[in-house]
Amino acid sequence: MYHATVNGKKTYDVEWDGKSPEGIINGENLIIDMINEDENKYHILLKNKSYSVELIDADRQTKTASIKVNGHVYQIAFKDRFDDLLKSLGMEGNATAKVREIKAPMPGLVLDILVLEGSEVEKDSPLLILEAMKMENILKSPVSGIVKRINAVKGTAVEKNTVLLEFV
Repeated sequence: MYHATVNGKKTYDVEWDGKSPEGIINGENLIIDMINEDENKYHILLKNKSYSVELIDADRQTKTASIKVNGHVYQIAFKDRFDDLLKSLGMEGNATAKVREIKAPMPGLVLDILVLEGSEVEKDSPLLILEAMKMENILKSPVSGIVKRINAVKGTAVEKNTVLLEFV
């Protein structure tokens, strides 16, 4: 299931694999007839209406796209089940460039610390391993930066939202 927010205003719940003719939008079962006219151009029949759709731009990293439908341009932001999971774990928005600290997304045990104070890390570099709910979770850096302070101690338990480490 995806949540597609159009022009920052209206959100649609979408269940569709993009290939099969059947899908669900806001709980309504639909048959989608789609013909690929060109690399990024499609002709779609939906609920007895015809749409000319062109994919203008798509960014998989930010999960956004710009499409033109019958001559009108729309900005779409997507969220999937993983985004919903991160939000439920309290990790929503950690990918912003202004991240100054990493907090425990859930209660757990610090199994290992993979960086040192003063270490320069790249985005997505592993920082530490937190055991929670009988699973080892590798917490990765949401930004490139320098580790200022490590507050976590290997082998100790932490509560949700405990600051584990800080960036310069």
